[in-house]
Amino acid sequence: MKETMPHWLDKQADLAPDNNAIESPLFDSITFSVLRDRAQQFAKRLASLGVKEGDHVAIYAPNSLEMVIAIHGLSYVGAVVVLLNTRLSKNELAFQIRDANVSYILTDEDNIDHFKDEKNVQIASFITVEKLQGLAITLKTEIYLDDVFTIMYTSGTTGKPKGVVHTYRNHWSSAIASALNLGIDRQDKWLATLPLFHIGGFSLLMKNVIYGMPIYLLDKFDVTSINQAILRKGVTIVSVVSVMLDRLIENLENQTYPAIFRCMLLGGGPASKHLLEKAKKHQIPVFQTYGMTETSSQIVTLSPADAFKKIGSAGKALFSAQIKILKDDQATAPLEVGEIFVKGPMVTNGYYQNEEANRTAFNQEWLATGDLGYLDGQGFLYVMDRRKDLIVSGGENIYPAEVEHVLVEIDGIKEAGVVGQKDAIWGKVPVAFLVADRKLDFDIVKQQCSESLAKYKIPKSFHIVEYLPRNASNKLLRYQLEEMLE
Repeated sequence: MKETMPHWLDKQADLAPDNNAIESPLFDSITFSVLRDRAQQFAKRLASLGVKEGDHVAIYAPNSLEMVIAIHGLSYVGAVVVLLNTRLSKNELAFQIRDANVSYILTDEDNIDHFKDEKNVQIASFITVEKLQGLAITLKTEIYLDDVFTIMYTSGTTGKPKGVVHTYRNHWSSAIASALNLGIDRQDKWLATLPLFHIGGFSLLMKNVIYGMPIYLLDKFDVTSINQAILRKGVTIVSVVSVMLDRLIENLENQTYPAIFRCMLLGGGPASKHLLEKAKKHQIPVFQTYGMTETSSQIVTLSPADAFKKIGSAGKALFSAQIKILKDDQATAPLEVGEIFVKGPMVTNGYYQNEEANRTAFNQEWLATGDLGYLDGQGFLYVMDRRKDLIVSGGENIYPAEVEHVLVEIDGIKEAGVVGQKDAIWGKVPVAFLVADRKLDFDIVKQQCSESLAKYKIPKSFHIVEYLPRNASNKLLRYQLEEMLE
């Protein structure tokens, strides 16, 4: 017998119909009952378009109320939501649309022409669907936890991207594990600035209807809008990466956040000591975290209480999750670097129609993350780098993130990206791309690096750039830096 529970949005609309579900400076607040009604109406109009249970329906849009309604509407039909990254090229999108067996694409009016070359796929704007006469279909009133809800593609920086399949159980387990770690407060309001097509943003939609917690939705990252929302709109939690937090602190100047603000959830790699000290000076509670699309968002989190005792650590596995470090198929000793493996009900069961990737990535329900790290004596996880980003120089391993953290603590350096450059003698040597706010003396930079890094880890050359390439969730794209060296 399939394990079920009431539809999450239905349940919240029943429990707290007049409570705000979504707030935004872009539109009037919407309650859970109104969100349910609009999503159900949208579902019936989708049926008029021809969408049925089991269909794969792609959504291509920036953060918007229409996107949220479409996602919930598709869940009422029982369709699978395929989330497309709006930063992808047409060729990249075409691959994902074909790979995921997409039958329909929903987008905003401005992007209809983006898909004019797609064959055998029906394209419709949100506005077009809203104008359709809905069919009197039977909507889903229960959620089958092991049914597939979403497919999201990995970044695909090496080889073809893979479609990560998420069940409702994956999303439910992620939300519950987060709640058991961070707690839930009646005042909570989570600001969503990460793209909703990204797992970090999408997971907030799930927390929204599972917790009954309002989210404050922005269409893009904007430091002023975020700080104003925290200072004046009652936002209590925000998900960011390091570069976003640094910009928020700069914009904050001499102000401090109100006492109700209780969590800056920091992903995308460990924070530098310099950034943590800046956050502490402004009394910002930073929770460092580690997660990926395959884990339905965070799976390891460090509390502020441990932030300065465990500099660089992502924390410990959340409740119901497990982590281990393997090297040559053997468990490592404390402090020994190996590949990070994770397991838990929030971890995907596999990649869509990709048996080769599944055989490579999974070992008896343990997922090989492709990330390198170690556990200390107390079981705290330290993430060193992506395995593919590791620089091997003369037989020595260099972790770019380690070098980057040293660089950004040097006065004048705002951001740093480190990659390996081919070298006839050493195989590869580290080079750095820097965003600076003043002219730098690279001899002095090297001298300062030597205080924290072995000689072979110090970048052999430096390149000043206006900005570093980042993806939609502001994670550094090192492969683009490597391309700049070619």
